[in-house]
Amino acid sequence: MDLFDGLTLIGGLSLFLFGMSVMGQALERRAGEKLRELLGRLTTNKAAGLLTGLVITAVIQSSSASTVMVVGFVNSGLMTLKQAIHVIMGANIGTTVTAWLLSLAGIDSGNMFVNLLKPTSFTPILSLVGIIFYMFCKNDRKKDTGMIFLGFATLMFGMDTMSGAVSGLRDIPEFQNLFIAFTNPVLGVLAGTVLTAIIQSSSASVGILQALAVTGQVSYGAAIPIIMGQNIGTCVTAMLSAAGANKNAKRAALVHLSFNVIGTSVWLAVFCLLRLIAAPVFLNEPASLFGIAVAHTVFNLLCTLLMLPLSGVLETLVNRLVPDTSEPEILSELDERLLNTPPIALERCREVAADMAKTAVLALKDSIVCLQKYSPELAETVRKKEKKTDHYEDILGTYLVQLSTKQISEADSMEAAKLLKNIGDFERISDHAVNLLEAVEEMRGKNLAFTGSAESEIGVITSAVTEILDLSLDSFLTNNPETAAMVEPLEEVIDQLKEQMRIRHILRLQQGSCTMDAGFVWSDLLTDLERTADHCSNIAGCVIDMARHNMNLHESLDELRNNSEEFRQRYRAYAGKYSLVKNSR
Repeated sequence: MDLFDGLTLIGGLSLFLFGMSVMGQALERRAGEKLRELLGRLTTNKAAGLLTGLVITAVIQSSSASTVMVVGFVNSGLMTLKQAIHVIMGANIGTTVTAWLLSLAGIDSGNMFVNLLKPTSFTPILSLVGIIFYMFCKNDRKKDTGMIFLGFATLMFGMDTMSGAVSGLRDIPEFQNLFIAFTNPVLGVLAGTVLTAIIQSSSASVGILQALAVTGQVSYGAAIPIIMGQNIGTCVTAMLSAAGANKNAKRAALVHLSFNVIGTSVWLAVFCLLRLIAAPVFLNEPASLFGIAVAHTVFNLLCTLLMLPLSGVLETLVNRLVPDTSEPEILSELDERLLNTPPIALERCREVAADMAKTAVLALKDSIVCLQKYSPELAETVRKKEKKTDHYEDILGTYLVQLSTKQISEADSMEAAKLLKNIGDFERISDHAVNLLEAVEEMRGKNLAFTGSAESEIGVITSAVTEILDLSLDSFLTNNPETAAMVEPLEEVIDQLKEQMRIRHILRLQQGSCTMDAGFVWSDLLTDLERTADHCSNIAGCVIDMARHNMNLHESLDELRNNSEEFRQRYRAYAGKYSLVKNSR
């Protein structure tokens, strides 16, 4: 092996790792909706958690990435430690899929149809289809499919390049002696651990081992301990990710490490005992690509079978290693670890935004209650909800901007943009809730009171605002454009109510039945209620835009007002329902 072979090896390894990364990211985007569905199915049931971890890892092609995701879930309070244990176990099985794909490179047969299964036979076709999809298709899903094909072709080309570069090592005595040394199980485990810790991917390190196996100098006796060590090395990513997380997230990372260390220790002892007593002949035979894939899968299955019944013991162990403290536990609503899996991160943003929306709407409704029946406790509740909404806007805004820098689909990008727009409107609704509350407190402080007719009018407009809040919240939570279309006609009615109430207020001032001080408060109340309706209109308009796959709010609302008989019918119905004349009788 000369200098040029070394350069070729480096190039092949680079292409291999790059192809694996590209394919994993494209698979992740392509399966975004499925990943979100899987997240929703997480339960304390062992089988469900195991299957979830297996499928997610098989999709994103990295147990390290899926375990980091689990740490993020636990840190955000989305997943309990008990659930995390089963998902991590499933992830260890899911990571074996890559080795099976790479083992196809070892196919060697005189049969043409069998040879078609060899990657070097079909990756050129995959590359052609992939580049056509990527360059000429506008649909995001087809583009991602093209990237999956291109990533897989690059990965296999890198694998083939590495195999060709190292083939000359078979005649070098030092290389032979290296793998003879690795037949010492402890050295083999150590080598697998260090290699995987450096590249932070057990799938990639197994691929490198398969490439070296082409030389014929890697025996099963050396390969099996290295595979065992790879499971420990892959824990480094999760352990680093848990730094700065809450105690349960640290426990989840420690579960991953404990699971692999215990599993490796037990089966390494069995392996050493078996080799000492029975001395199986196959351990001295050269390992094939297929054989390494089998060994990788069998080892991970055995670890899972060993530890699955002991998941409770594993939970107790990590609870003792990371004990509870007297300090209160702080959960991170939006964990940065989830940004590595954008579809999951966006789903978490939806959940937090939904909580923010409900909080803001409840704050406004509580402040309306304070208009009729003030209480210090309810006033404090409104202020707490407003502060909570402010906090949500801060963290969501920052997180969504970070998410937008990731490679996400067009649909997810539009959803992120919608959330960014809507959180501002919900935050302003909570601000108006506090403004209403302060107006009430000003009246109480100055011993002001509205006339009976003014009280009646306030009851009409607050009823209309309560309904528009419910409609906009429901349309936001369900992404329902039909519900959203009911908001704009009601917003127009509220605008008319505001103008009518201003005119009535001027008449009361002229008649001397209302004071100037009460009039100033009255004006503030009307402004806050009308602007609340405006924000509801913005929220509903975004839902309609999303359904139409555009983000032109004014165009959508203008079209709704001017070209819809249904809009006019709803406007007339709301105008009749919230008529000041009708409700003053």
